[in-house]
Amino acid sequence: MDPRRLIAERMGRIDSSGIRKVFDLGRNIEHPIDLSIGQPDFPVPEAVKLKAAEAINTDQNRYTVTQGLQELREAVLAMEKERVGIGHDSVLITSGVSGGLLLAFMALINPGDTVAIPDPYFVMYKHLCRLLGGQPLYVDTYPDFQLTAERLEAAGAAQAKILLLNSPNNPTGQVMPDDSLRKIADWARDNDVFIITDEIYYSFTYDSEYSSIARYTEDLMLLNGLSKSSAMTGWRLGWAIGPRAIVAEMTKLQQFSFVCAPSIAQHAALAALSVDPEPYVKAYKAKRDLAYEGLKGKFELPKPSGAFYAFVRAPGDDGEAFVKLAIENRCLIIPGNVFSERNSHFRLSFAAEDETIRAGTELLCSLV
Repeated sequence: MDPRRLIAERMGRIDSSGIRKVFDLGRNIEHPIDLSIGQPDFPVPEAVKLKAAEAINTDQNRYTVTQGLQELREAVLAMEKERVGIGHDSVLITSGVSGGLLLAFMALINPGDTVAIPDPYFVMYKHLCRLLGGQPLYVDTYPDFQLTAERLEAAGAAQAKILLLNSPNNPTGQVMPDDSLRKIADWARDNDVFIITDEIYYSFTYDSEYSSIARYTEDLMLLNGLSKSSAMTGWRLGWAIGPRAIVAEMTKLQQFSFVCAPSIAQHAALAALSVDPEPYVKAYKAKRDLAYEGLKGKFELPKPSGAFYAFVRAPGDDGEAFVKLAIENRCLIIPGNVFSERNSHFRLSFAAEDETIRAGTELLCSLV
């Protein structure tokens, strides 16, 4: 039997991540200059490690209830009410923001439903949408990578069932200003569009106070987690807060899929919520400046104002060709078409040692 005949038709709607392909290439390079990976280079805080070890050593290793530890849900809700003033009280602890996104999409998207996705976008958004039979509607935000109500209207996004927001943004590093968020909330309310806001990078905002669209509407689902603020990328711990009816359906789906978020990570999260991220934010602002100053003389790019990425225009508007050249010279970056319907840019991550950032930007500039 040819096993390929058994594969579900839906699998043809998605492709392997271009990021993984770069990682695979990197394994064959000795001492690469790695500016590709999207995770913090600082270790998990000691208090979080100790809390996880305590949970293991006191045999807190069983399943939790599907919706997550009550103490953690209460702590997360209190944090988000203080941070952004969200009005909802229903919380689901998820296996990372990615797990929350999958559950939300499964609960909300019918085949044929339109999902408005600002372009550039996090790689997972369009693939999960297509996997479930949804129709991505890409809203172009080039060249400044700022979403506005006017751009949504011009793209025909009023027909969408869902609008995805991600601020600070992966891959562009841009942060949406408060005034734009307020206008988008009004636009979404007028057009009956539900919002899913992915705020996993909220801690890493460098030039202004962070603002969330949750301040302006309750017609939304907020997704957040600890992968970036506490470097817990492999611990798979996040949460979803939103309308009770939708969170109930997501909880039902989690019961028959993930069962619950990792129990040890849930216990550790109670300590992670008390960690002050400010020293990391200060360090990453300096890394942002180092990367931007190293690139701006040779490349066209808006200065990143959050997260830890720069989205850079490639020579000749050919991101794939420039990334191939960079990899041939031992520098790992990601082609922009992994995150976009265009191929004109590349993504660089400054979540790296300062020496690596210097070496990488110098090399990239030498290739222009």
